[in-house]
Amino acid sequence: MRIRIVGAGAMGRGIAQWAAVAGHTIELADVRQEAVGEAIGFVRHMLERAVQKQRMTDEAAEAASARMLSVDSPAAPGDDVELVIEAVREDLGTKTELFRQMEDVLPAGAVFATNTSSLPVTQIASGLLDPSRLCGLHFFNPVPLMKIVEVIPGALTRPEIPQTLAELVRGTGHAAVVVSDTPGFLINHVGRGLVTEAFALLEESVCDTTGIDRIVRDVLGLRMGPFELMDLTGLDVTAVVTDSIWEGFRHSDRLRPSYLAPNRVAAGLHGRKTGRGFYAYGPGLPAPADLPEQPVTGDADRPVWVAGEGRDSDTLRTVLGESGAAVEKGSAPSDQALVLSPVWGTTVAAVIVEGGLPAERTLGVDPLSLTARRRVLAMTPASEEAAVCDARAVLARTADGAGAVPVSVVRDTAGSVAQRVLASIVSVAASVAERSIAAPGDIDVAVTAGLGYPVGPLAWGDRIGAQRLLHLQEGLHRSTGDPRYRPTRWITERAQLGLPLTELGAVPPTAGT
Repeated sequence: MRIRIVGAGAMGRGIAQWAAVAGHTIELADVRQEAVGEAIGFVRHMLERAVQKQRMTDEAAEAASARMLSVDSPAAPGDDVELVIEAVREDLGTKTELFRQMEDVLPAGAVFATNTSSLPVTQIASGLLDPSRLCGLHFFNPVPLMKIVEVIPGALTRPEIPQTLAELVRGTGHAAVVVSDTPGFLINHVGRGLVTEAFALLEESVCDTTGIDRIVRDVLGLRMGPFELMDLTGLDVTAVVTDSIWEGFRHSDRLRPSYLAPNRVAAGLHGRKTGRGFYAYGPGLPAPADLPEQPVTGDADRPVWVAGEGRDSDTLRTVLGESGAAVEKGSAPSDQALVLSPVWGTTVAAVIVEGGLPAERTLGVDPLSLTARRRVLAMTPASEEAAVCDARAVLARTADGAGAVPVSVVRDTAGSVAQRVLASIVSVAASVAERSIAAPGDIDVAVTAGLGYPVGPLAWGDRIGAQRLLHLQEGLHRSTGDPRYRPTRWITERAQLGLPLTELGAVPPTAGT
């Protein structure tokens, strides 16, 4: 296939390399002709590096390099062009005018694709004489490594085009998902679940940024915590994307941005690119993941009594017993014992009141952390300092006595940190599914490839269990009264019917054409 790529910046270069390596002939164009030469030189350098690292043969690199051509102008005639991929700046007028110019000189059968990350595909297409020929084709940077592409048909896109583009993408070894033309498309939309809930926790002073990042990494298993991630991508970029998606969905509570972001953006606290964000960056400064932990100073031998019955309480008793902790039995704690209670979708304060437990020495433990690399302890305003220190020391014990398990201490909140973040991630993905923005399977494929989550959000919800997840959402909603936590229909129905979150299930037939 002969593909014209318009825009020789970072995305255009990546797309050119992706297509040329896959065997397609590339015409690279830009309004700045010197940018085209620079881009081709950059791609050839990347191909040489791939050869040096034995990821390509010399012959394959030379063949790919030979398939990269330059044209004088984006609107240069091209009778053999079958596909145009536009990767210019995010401006509606610029993109529409560019396609309008190419419409006059390229074959009527050539498909137009826009790499827009935020603009409505339908609005870009509306400026064309034939809007049915245009479709979204959203790549992620760096294109050769991020093996996921969103295919976004506009309202008037011919029905065969999305499938044709998806097959083209899959033929190169990348995954392709077809997504509705909605704000944020799929991956950027689902990504709001992590960052908006992290900000909500910070707003409520549940934990500081370092603590939230540690819990997300070590309990949920994400490669980076949300504040690390925002420092990497740039808070200025994250804030714009978050606001745009929230406004696009008419101020959906589930996507609500934080009041903390605008002032930080105005102050230039954008992250790595400005040297300061949620963390400081520079020579000799530790990476966020390498910041030191607070030392454990409490009495690890203090007796402990576990409140409650059921799976979570039994697991906590087992973990503590295997570590050699002095776990009391019986129907009530002794006067000296710490009281530890697993909390799921509720607060420690509510558990204390319901069980008539001693407030000064009763603390909560997140069940998600019991089998993770980090344990999470929740304290209330009534907690004694000594009780918190001792509980942290008890939870830090390991079964073999070697080393210690890291323990984070957070303020009491319904669901604690990991549960709230997980509930948000799954809820946003479920809302995408129930709106038919993308198929359930495509949601999980796209998010694992595009966001690097350890498992797709819907499959993650199935690991927890739809009923247990619904109980968590109901508890958060009941405790806070915030519609942000309102259970989604997708999760509610599947919990009631015993169906997995990852399956579409039966749908009504179309009423007509």
